[in-house]
Amino acid sequence: MTGPARLPAPVLAFAAIVSVQLGAAIAKTRFDEVGSVGAATLRLVIGAVVLALVVRPRVRHWTRAQWLGAVGLGLALGGMNVFIYLAFASIPIGVAVTIEFLGPLTLSLVHTRRWRDVLWAALALAGVVLLGVGPSAVTEVGGVAAAVAAAACWAGYIVMNRHVGSIIPGVDGLAVSMVVAMLVSLPFGLGSAVAGVTRDPSLLVVFGAVAVLSSVLPYALEMLALRRMPTRVFGVLQSLGPAVAALAGLLVLREALSFVELLALACVTAASVGVTVYSSRRKSA
Repeated sequence: MTGPARLPAPVLAFAAIVSVQLGAAIAKTRFDEVGSVGAATLRLVIGAVVLALVVRPRVRHWTRAQWLGAVGLGLALGGMNVFIYLAFASIPIGVAVTIEFLGPLTLSLVHTRRWRDVLWAALALAGVVLLGVGPSAVTEVGGVAAAVAAAACWAGYIVMNRHVGSIIPGVDGLAVSMVVAMLVSLPFGLGSAVAGVTRDPSLLVVFGAVAVLSSVLPYALEMLALRRMPTRVFGVLQSLGPAVAALAGLLVLREALSFVELLALACVTAASVGVTVYSSRRKSA
């Protein structure tokens, strides 16, 4: 193996988290110019074009199962992007990503086979419950609903990403899925995206960087990681996302969180560390 493939799977997954949350924070700084869904559309369009040109997927001999897998992954990917950007528009990024974690949290519970994993998942769930009584969740119901919808799409994305990674070599499946995700977003965000870019063409450069940080790089890293780690462990490991998102929101957007919201982030982060450390010990035993 060469390059990123030589790194441990948890390192790849964490690098993907940092990349995607930094990209999201940068994108939110331009919501006033292109709108939240317009920002998601620009990110997906640029990401899909770049990945397709770089990968040049060989699809001529794909089977029906491979096409269905790539399309399913693309639908989950498109929905996840559109809904979470809608949530970002009205609630802090750290809060939105914590609610979005309901998706992989539920997935980890479905796949669990050991009581210790249930305890870690319960701790993460306690964090989500705490977040539900925080000021952002109480005052912005629409943003919370969008984050919950993104959570459902995220769970689907994790399952389909692992499936596509197992039946399609390399990242060809991801490249096709990105095109499908782009098509999902176009009816909702094309108008505002075009209007914003027409007024300020430099937005193409900004969202080119966002596309690499939030789409191309993390999705490729996650696909590599999911080939070498259980879906259950990957799902709970993603609970590091809220903490990273909160830090990105604070540094890039000056989004300060309340004590209750910070306590919620601490719960889900502790759950992630716990399940990851225990999994590593079990494998080395």
